[in-house]
Amino acid sequence: MSNPLKKLASQTVIYGLGSILPRIINYLFSLALTYIFKTPSDLASNTMFYAYISFANIIFTYGMETAFFNFSNRLEDKNKVYSTALISHLCSTLFFTLLIILCSNPVARLIDYPDNSNFVIWCVLIVATDTITALPSARLRLNNQAKKFALLKITNVIVYLVISIFYLVFCKNAFEKNETGFLAACYNPSIGVGYAFLAQLVANLANILFLRKEFTGFAFTFDYQLFKKLFKYAWPLLILGLAGMVNETFDRLIIAYLLPEDIAKTEVGIYGACYKISILMTIFIQAFKYAAEPFFFNKGKDKNSKLLNALVMKYFVIFCCVIFLFTTLNLDIIKYAISSEYRIGIKVAPILLLANLFLGVFLNLSIWYKLTGQTKFGAVVTIIGAVITLIINFKFIPTYSYMAAAWATFVAYLFMMIISYFLGKKYYPINYNLRAIGVFFFLALGFYFLSFLWQSLSSTILKLLLNNLLFILYLYLFYKLEFNNLKKIKSSDFS
Repeated sequence: MSNPLKKLASQTVIYGLGSILPRIINYLFSLALTYIFKTPSDLASNTMFYAYISFANIIFTYGMETAFFNFSNRLEDKNKVYSTALISHLCSTLFFTLLIILCSNPVARLIDYPDNSNFVIWCVLIVATDTITALPSARLRLNNQAKKFALLKITNVIVYLVISIFYLVFCKNAFEKNETGFLAACYNPSIGVGYAFLAQLVANLANILFLRKEFTGFAFTFDYQLFKKLFKYAWPLLILGLAGMVNETFDRLIIAYLLPEDIAKTEVGIYGACYKISILMTIFIQAFKYAAEPFFFNKGKDKNSKLLNALVMKYFVIFCCVIFLFTTLNLDIIKYAISSEYRIGIKVAPILLLANLFLGVFLNLSIWYKLTGQTKFGAVVTIIGAVITLIINFKFIPTYSYMAAAWATFVAYLFMMIISYFLGKKYYPINYNLRAIGVFFFLALGFYFLSFLWQSLSSTILKLLLNNLLFILYLYLFYKLEFNNLKKIKSSDFS
């Protein structure tokens, strides 16, 4: 038998190419936008609208992807599950999209962008096309079509980049140089960063074309009784998702409304750009989630499933610690990814990296309530995190701006991780190797604080050299402490 951990790792790599590579390119381009739009307030609308998109995506999909995974592994007629869930998505998406388009003007006024109702329409169409492709994409993951999934994501980002670069680089430059040709005529300064929304919409339409075969080859049937079961399983995930988005993106919206109008959009632009410095951690967690969710559902009934969960958790945390240490020890270089006007907020990066590490652990821990069907526990834990986020943000953002938002994210994810661990210990006990996890976590944290000893040095090259010697030492200690364990895991099939 093949080693399931090796399969998970290979799937994570493939999903990484499909998720990480496009996201890295996407994030790098979003960082490049700080050079294209050097005034932070100009990028505020991009940050704000993508925050709204995040919330809308949760509402439009309402947890049906995870419900699809769960019931597809429990029922023999997988096509009926897929068809019922897909029809549900198509009908609800049509309803929500038409409603928001018809109300685009009042919605634009409500979110304080009265002159950009077109942004509202483009963004709801982005969400609609995302939702239409959500279940077909999930079906690829369920059927272990990781390569096709990767190609889908890569195609999406290529289309997005080509269109964005055409408008925001070539056309924008031609317009600003007062040229009279075709390129200058294509650019409308009142749209500005909104061209990124148009590019994303066209890229999503390309996704639908790419996935067209996933809409055929089965009977379109809607089983109402099955739908009720799907929705009963999914609705706590909707609450969980909304609460999760409060933790992840609501801080940017709060900053915009709690700070004085003359600085609010600038602070949002700075925070949104600096948040992306934690890119590697965020993307690794996302790629792992794509691979791990179907993996854990498939292995959930195996006798060694809990042992697998414990091993996955251990090496997941270690890898996250490697990402944390590499990023924080190289901030003196990484900070040049954003324009100098935004770098004042770079100090949020270590806080957000650790916060996302806690989120990753929470996502690992949360598999127990998905496997047992007790999704209400996930909703409760995430709601607690959302309440913590809101309390800290409303209390401290008026005084400490985006630093309060970063610490709120840190505290919320920390408590969510701790609560989920103790709930899992009670309802789905797994013997995690807390000693090894603790050693590597606190070792990474210790090395990070040790680097403060030479931060006052005038030579950036010398600081980076010393920092990366620490990073190499961390990798060496991992090799010495874990080499034999990895050999044993490699030779085991966990049957």
